[in-house]
Amino acid sequence: MKIAVGITGASGVVYGIRLLEALRHTEHHVSLILSEWGSKTIGLETSYPEEYVLSLADCVYDCKDMAAAVSSGSYGIDATVIAPCSMKTLAGIANGFSDNLIVRIGDVALKERKPLILMVRETPLTLIHLRNMTAVTEAGGIILPPMPGFYHKPQSIDDLINQSVGKVFDMLRIPHNLFTRWGHEGDC
Repeated sequence: MKIAVGITGASGVVYGIRLLEALRHTEHHVSLILSEWGSKTIGLETSYPEEYVLSLADCVYDCKDMAAAVSSGSYGIDATVIAPCSMKTLAGIANGFSDNLIVRIGDVALKERKPLILMVRETPLTLIHLRNMTAVTEAGGIILPPMPGFYHKPQSIDDLINQSVGKVFDMLRIPHNLFTRWGHEGDC
């Protein structure tokens, strides 16, 4: 499967980084688009060098390159994940305003009827945010905010991050062991 991943400047870039790390252990081809603010947020929120994050993808595209291969539906991206997804990016996708490559890959996913997963990051939410989420959902996108559960008894921040990334894998139907599922071993 060809997967496009966008990382915006919203807080929570670690979700995008962990997603890339987990996808690296699969056979899937990953294209990465990192926004300018996504790059800055990596430096503000993590100790990862940007070069490490870029190395996790098979292809990396400049966020300003609207002629990039992934900007066209004919390139054949099978699924798109934006993690984290800023409210600006959400608004651009919800309103069809493709002013950068990350918004464009979201637009392409919707028009091609391919999975689009947005790990939106903001709180509290305004009515505008909720309406934009509704518009994307009505257009076929999946809103998957990183809201970790606690049924798997997390022992670390990494456990919480992995559970949210595991939910993305579930939506993409990619098998994983990122978290322990609900239920007991003896259940049917």
